[in-house]
Amino acid sequence: MSSRNSSNMSTTRTLSGISEMEAAKLGLDLVSAARRNLGFLRTVAESRWLHRKPTLVEAIRRYSELWMPLMAHLTAESTLTTTPVVHPPIDIEWVWFCHTLNPVHYRQYCESRFSRLIGKPTIFDEENEEYALMRCRDFWVKRYPDEPFENEADSDVGVSEVAIDEELLEEVSKHRFLYSKFSEPYRSEIVYLIAARQRYKGFLFMVQRSIDLGSNLVPASDIMLMWLIHQSYPTVYAEDLKEMEGDFVKVLTVWDKVKEKEVEETKKLWERTFDQPYEKAGGEIAFKLDGGVSFKPPVYWEVSDTDINTKYKPLLPRFLLEVCVFVRLRDKMKAMQEDIRRDNLRLRIVRCHRELKLEKPMSDFSHSSWRKAWHLCCEFGTKGVMVELRRRGGYCFKGNSVQDTVTFYWNDLLRAPSLSLEKEDDEVKIVTSITPPVQAPYLMKCVPDRVTDDSGAMISDVILRMNQYHPQEGRWLSRTVLDHAGRECFVIRIRVGEGFWRRGGEAPSAVKWEDRIIEIREGSWSYVAGSIGRSPVQRK
Repeated sequence: MSSRNSSNMSTTRTLSGISEMEAAKLGLDLVSAARRNLGFLRTVAESRWLHRKPTLVEAIRRYSELWMPLMAHLTAESTLTTTPVVHPPIDIEWVWFCHTLNPVHYRQYCESRFSRLIGKPTIFDEENEEYALMRCRDFWVKRYPDEPFENEADSDVGVSEVAIDEELLEEVSKHRFLYSKFSEPYRSEIVYLIAARQRYKGFLFMVQRSIDLGSNLVPASDIMLMWLIHQSYPTVYAEDLKEMEGDFVKVLTVWDKVKEKEVEETKKLWERTFDQPYEKAGGEIAFKLDGGVSFKPPVYWEVSDTDINTKYKPLLPRFLLEVCVFVRLRDKMKAMQEDIRRDNLRLRIVRCHRELKLEKPMSDFSHSSWRKAWHLCCEFGTKGVMVELRRRGGYCFKGNSVQDTVTFYWNDLLRAPSLSLEKEDDEVKIVTSITPPVQAPYLMKCVPDRVTDDSGAMISDVILRMNQYHPQEGRWLSRTVLDHAGRECFVIRIRVGEGFWRRGGEAPSAVKWEDRIIEIREGSWSYVAGSIGRSPVQRK
């Protein structure tokens, strides 16, 4: 690690306060690159054929023997950071992507074979990608007329007699589950990626100005995402970080095991540099510690390209976001230990869920470092969170009194530079961060409702009077399906009886099990008097 000017680390900076002269120059649109490559990683994760050994062995052969020589030929006249607009088949692209994530090995490979670093074209638009793929096919057919453009490996054929680049095969195999590290749907949101890019530049700033690090640095998940995407464009990465080449020796990669001490040292270094908590919502430490996985998302994020709400209009979509609240005591609280023991913090929601009251004693927090107080998942419709500073009553008083309230609104946080805001009162500093709200799985519940007749009207004297006392035929058990906002979305009916019902006369008879009918009607009840109504007409 090269020596640094110690005065650089003595002054606390802010992420937004890093000047263009101080920050590393990035020759790549990391936001667009990350969006494009997250989609690519998802495609790879869903392509099971691509992870079979015969396919991988053939992909590595095509990459090493065909693709890289072709790229070396096409880039012979290009400069270090410019490459022709061509796009390889997905199997070669996957091997290439994995290879570039080991910058040292990739550079040695390129220089030993081609005497220079081979770069990757920056193609982020679908139309340009399609054009680049067609153009690549033309180059391929001219150079390799006897080699198919697509991978045609037979998964049933053994690979024992095929020469295998074991090191590259291991590199590709270990990245098979890379997408699982970044599969949450908010990762592709532009506002999230902009914040992640800013924190990545802050991480580069911190690494460059660190003096004789005693332990390895552990990137948070958002910083790690940006680092991996940056590495996957090798010529740009080499040019951007040519003055920091040796500084990343002590930065752990995505599959490294991490020690608790390394995590704590990284957090402390970030706090000394920027006076902010290192972790944030969507930017947690997601590495494996010696004792297991250190972070699990608070909610299962289901990724889907389709929205069922476009078909079923009564459904109201849900939008969820992750929230992290960090607390640090102000320096003056060092001498006020007696007051601290009487105080506590209570987290509440601005709108709805009034019964939610999460409390933490003030003694849980420190004046020397940021501590995570709460990590939860919230509906965007809750508007925000508020943190109350509460003090227990004295000897003659019971209960708590609210000393101060700090409120964070989701809309304010979405406009903040890193999706996080800091607020403070006389005793504490509080930083709240969020992830962008994304549409989440629907949440519905089924509640019992009145019995209905064959027409869908509730069994009631009100309906009888409206029908001039013509008896209601048939009996159906009814249930109302409500969404997360309490709105009626569907009415489910199960036919259990047939015949008429009159006072003192006939009674409906039960139907056989095989004759029962289940209906789902889209929409809400049409109420005619109070809670009496008819089920919606549209059936599913």
